[in-house]
Parts: sequence; structure tokens; C-alpha cells
Amino acid sequence: MASTLPISQSHGGVGHHKPLVSLRPRSPIFHSWALPRPHLAPDGLSLRSPSPFVVLAARTAEMPRKKRSSSSSEKGFVEEMRAVAMKLHTRDQAKEGEKEPDAPPVAKWEPSLQGYLRFLVDSKLVYDTLETIVRKASCPWYAEFRNTGLERSEKLAKDLEWFKEQGHVIPEPSSPGISYAHYLEELSEKDPQAFICHFYNVYFAHTAGGRMIGKKVAEKILNNMELEFYKWDSDLSQLLQNVRDKLNQVASLTRGCLFLALARAGLEKRGSIA
Repeated sequence: MASTLPISQSHGGVGHHKPLVSLRPRSPIFHSWALPRPHLAPDGLSLRSPSPFVVLAARTAEMPRKKRSSSSSEKGFVEEMRAVAMKLHTRDQAKEGEKEPDAPPVAKWEPSLQGYLRFLVDSKLVYDTLETIVRKASCPWYAEFRNTGLERSEKLAKDLEWFKEQGHVIPEPSSPGISYAHYLEELSEKDPQAFICHFYNVYFAHTAGGRMIGKKVAEKILNNMELEFYKWDSDLSQLLQNVRDKLNQVASLTRGCLFLALARAGLEKRGSIA
């Protein structure tokens, strides 16, 4: 039988074109678990929330990074995607944010354990899908993104197993999670440039805004426990830089297509989640 205790009591321990911003279908990441109570529907799912890209990528600019050189490769595709992302952030989410706030700040969110478990399950499905796609490498340059050190599936599996051991019921992936995973598979086959935008969004945002939000959730419902999801096995700054370099190298070969992908599918802003 699942534990009825709060979790804190159950454990001791980009080009000349200005990109449009869109994610189709709706990304399930941070879909419903951390919204203010007035925005919760009877089934616990949110009727409205911040744009998932804004939440997912919150504070990308805040991530501690080694000082970068001024070489052209360091001002490549990744930096241009980041500049677009900052237009979707509020000042609460990033110092360089330009967007007017349309929801309460993260500090005022009220996370629930049930919602957080849904988020972890959906996240694992998304990361499983991304890792499978780059492993199979239907597009040859996907292979460049194998074994980056940013992979999260194994870490999430450990976290979900821990919750299960505490007596909590692990839910099945949600419909938004399944839809987004299928969408990634479809993009990887039909539109590699758009797929790589999603790859960047998911992995890089988790290392920045994802960590910040994870810390807030841990403070509220996990008794400050740090999940494996938020741990990396080597220096994170170097892992990120290695992937930035690879992304820029790929972009130098497919630059025009990548920026068209940004405009079509890489970074779309959404105002609400059903």
C-alpha cells in the first residue's frame, strides 16, 4: 500500500531570421506539479501555467560557466538559441529576462508529491526517448551526442526506484508525456534540425532552471533531499561545454536548416497548458 505520509516524513536522509517560439506538441516537463493552488483543476492538473519552455529553461543564463573566448565558434548556434530563450524569461527567472510575468514566481509555487512523481515519470520517458534516438542515430550526426555525460535516464530510474521502496505508487506516463516522446521520434526521422533544438532545450534547461526548481521542490516536500536526477558524475560545466562545441560544429555544417528549424519547431512560446 502506498504511503500516506508526506515525502518529507517518509525518508530520513541563430541566423538573420528572428525565430518564432513554439513547442508542438506540448512538452510534459514541469507540466502540473508546481503550480499555485488557484490554478489547479479538480484532477490536480493545471489549467494554466508558465510556458513550459520558460519554466524548463529558467535561468539558463544563470548556470555557472567558465569564461568563454570570443572566437566565432563560441558565438555560434547555441548562443543564438540562448538569446532567443532569454526573450521568454521574466526577470524572476533570469537576470537577462525580457518577458513580462504572467504567473506567480517559482518561490510561490506549491508542489505536490503526486504531481512531482508524474513529472519524474514523464521526464524519464522523454530522456529514454532522446537517448534511444541518439544511440540509433538514424541521422549520422546524432551519434555525436552519445555518452555526453548529460544523460538522465539511469539517474531517474534510481530515483523512481527509491520512491517505490518508500511505498509510493509510481504512475504511468501521462498522455502529454507519451505524445511528446512520439513527437520527438517523428522529428528525429523527418526533421533532424528541429529535433536537435529540442535536444538542446531539454538537456541544457535541466542543468539550469531544472536544478533551481528541483532545489525549491526539495525544500518544500523532500526534506532537502537531493535526487540523483540533479547529480552528474563529472564536472557539469565541462560536460556542457563539450556539448556546446558539438552543437556548434553540427550547426556549422547545417546552419541554414537549423535556423529554419528554430523558427518552425525548436522554440515556440505557449501561453497555457490544458
